[in-house]
Amino acid sequence: MPVKTKPIPEAVPGVRHPMEKYLRTDRLPHIWCAGCGLGSALSCFLYALDELGWDPNSVAVVSGIGCTGRIAGYVRLDSYHTTHGRAIPFATGLKLAKPDLHVVVFSGDGDLFAIGGNHFIHAARRNVDLTILCVNNFNYGMTGGQVGPTTPLEGLTTTTPYGNFEHPFNLVHLAASAGASYVARWTALDGRRLQRAMVEAMSKKGLTFVEILSPCPTNYGRRNKLGEGLDELRYYAQHALIRHGADPKEAEIVPGNDFLVGKFVDVEKPTYLEMYEAKVRELGGKR
Repeated sequence: MPVKTKPIPEAVPGVRHPMEKYLRTDRLPHIWCAGCGLGSALSCFLYALDELGWDPNSVAVVSGIGCTGRIAGYVRLDSYHTTHGRAIPFATGLKLAKPDLHVVVFSGDGDLFAIGGNHFIHAARRNVDLTILCVNNFNYGMTGGQVGPTTPLEGLTTTTPYGNFEHPFNLVHLAASAGASYVARWTALDGRRLQRAMVEAMSKKGLTFVEILSPCPTNYGRRNKLGEGLDELRYYAQHALIRHGADPKEAEIVPGNDFLVGKFVDVEKPTYLEMYEAKVRELGGKR
């Protein structure tokens, strides 16, 4: 039986969103819950892309599985929705095959740092020329709210009903330790700052990483009595401390405590492709 769909009402008749040119509107409306920070993260990415002025044909977006992974299906760019945890190796192969392509991995904390964790640390130590945008909502939101690698201690999830007792990753410390050239963290509330960080990350050589802290009111927020999405944004406003150049070790996230946001790492170092091409030249073009 054919499915009847309701037309999407226009907020202001005849007025289009300025970034609509980058969206596959036939895939909308999106699946994200009210109060989720993913809409803000995607919007910042599209504005950053527009600011860079790149030919859309020169940009590819790769994602894994999860709420954030849906972004690959919503953007009007070459995009790839890969299997769980495999976004980075797919993106690495894409970059090596098409060095002129701007390759962005846009995925979630569970996808990138659980099944995909090993891929992340090795891509970072190799300094593969990729930008990785990680939306961290502290749980596996799409699959029911299970405990993830960033769930805070004592955090309640469907698989930790008595509280999480696994120490969570500090993602900016992990990225910096593994060798990323650029590491930043902002919240879904920090629109302009997040957009600026995305511009910097995407225009810089090497592996660049931006963590985006995002409300998940339906799963993580509800179980931990954090209120609606707006309440989580208020929490960010009250507890986020901007400190550029801070030691990433100090960027742990502990519920109830202030936490650091800003740019932690911005260094120059040879990329994997540059070192590979230099070796090829040294060998007289023999591969």
